[in-house]
Amino acid sequence: MTTTSGSHRTEPSTTANEREMLEGWLDYHRATLVWKCEGLQDEELRRRPLAPSELSLLGLVRHMAEVERYWFREIMLGEDLPELYCTQEDPDGDFHIGDTDTWAEAEQTWQTEVEGARQAAAGRSLDMLSKPESHRRGETFSLRWVYTHMIEEYARHNGHADLLREQIDGSTGD
Repeated sequence: MTTTSGSHRTEPSTTANEREMLEGWLDYHRATLVWKCEGLQDEELRRRPLAPSELSLLGLVRHMAEVERYWFREIMLGEDLPELYCTQEDPDGDFHIGDTDTWAEAEQTWQTEVEGARQAAAGRSLDMLSKPESHRRGETFSLRWVYTHMIEEYARHNGHADLLREQIDGSTGD
């Protein structure tokens, strides 16, 4: 799989300070998800090639938009925001893709949430703590924990994206 168009993945520095390293790895994994989707048509991005799983590349992008919004803005800043794709009736709505759902919409929403996450974290200490009432179980999280969790979340889902992409068109790559 080769990188085309706008996707650019930069390996994180091996000697950066903690903040730069966390941001570097998170950006690397964000770029990896885009890379896994590049060059595919909407129909291919909506495809769920690993039955009975409902996973699709488009669903992963929508899910990560929800996750970026949730951890950085709702948990860390305490913002009261509506869900993007999920509802009480359909808590997995981010993965439930319809025939009219498009890459253009999902990518724009995801990019907006990535930018919102960057702004939410900008200039804040990694030791910043969320308010316990922000989380459904009343837990408190440091911004450092959120960065680490987001890296883990992307890494896990990028593994899913690897498998999905290979099933769609045979493309492989790290």
